[in-house]
Amino acid sequence: RALLGTAGVPTIGGMVAVNASGPRRIQAGACRDSLIGVRFVDGRGDVIKNGGRVMKNVTGYDLVKLMAGSFGTIGVLSEVAFKVLPRPEMAASLRMEGVDDEAAVRVLCAALGSPFEVSGAAHVPGGPGVMIRVEGFAASVSYRVAQLRALLAPYGDVVVETEPEAVNAGWKRVRDVEAFAGRPGDVWRISVKPTDGPRAAAAIGAREAMYDWGGGLIWALVPEGHDVRPALAGIGGHATLIRAGAETRAALPVFPPEPAPLAAISAGLRAQFDPRGILNPGLMG
Repeated sequence: RALLGTAGVPTIGGMVAVNASGPRRIQAGACRDSLIGVRFVDGRGDVIKNGGRVMKNVTGYDLVKLMAGSFGTIGVLSEVAFKVLPRPEMAASLRMEGVDDEAAVRVLCAALGSPFEVSGAAHVPGGPGVMIRVEGFAASVSYRVAQLRALLAPYGDVVVETEPEAVNAGWKRVRDVEAFAGRPGDVWRISVKPTDGPRAAAAIGAREAMYDWGGGLIWALVPEGHDVRPALAGIGGHATLIRAGAETRAALPVFPPEPAPLAAISAGLRAQFDPRGILNPGLMG
């Protein structure tokens, strides 16, 4: 909400509708990966239920996965069911400051390529820098922190943070893109191959970039009205416009263009579930 400058109360249904994913996605997956059941009202007013409260529960079309990331264009969610895991007993962050973007991605890739079950790998230039998170039972976290510290020592000084409030605050800063809140400019969310992260940020002319998922997710602050997609043509990946003024939103689509076959399938699904076009019309094409 701080990034978008909006008010209101976030909901679980909203999280499903946008298929929200935070820094833990690299280990836990996206929202849709834990979603096992939905109930929703479609554009005809029909109540539809799919999935349930246990795994291996879907027969026929998997509407559960279809609803995740549909942005309310197929139906209004009224009930969702998840598989859940217990909260980790302990979390710790390893931090490195004064590392440039390319070196930071090498550090993140080294941590993610290790056997030490990293649950967060981000780089926030200007502070707090490189951040690597491990979670679990206290003894396991202590062991993995020691091993990662030794692994990363050749890249620079490593600081370990274990105080719960400080660890949570650091990862909330990454999750909510707090560095760009209240600052002028458009904000784009760009997914690329992790090792292409710094190259992509340079290609689009970002004023500032923040990296998550080991470099594979870029949050970019760019001048207003600047379309970053043409600059990504030779790199690969896709870009979503997250924050912009009305003029930019009128000129640029929020989501990347779909290939013709996929666009036809999407249009067919919307026609089936929302024949009168009353559910967020025009939002997704």
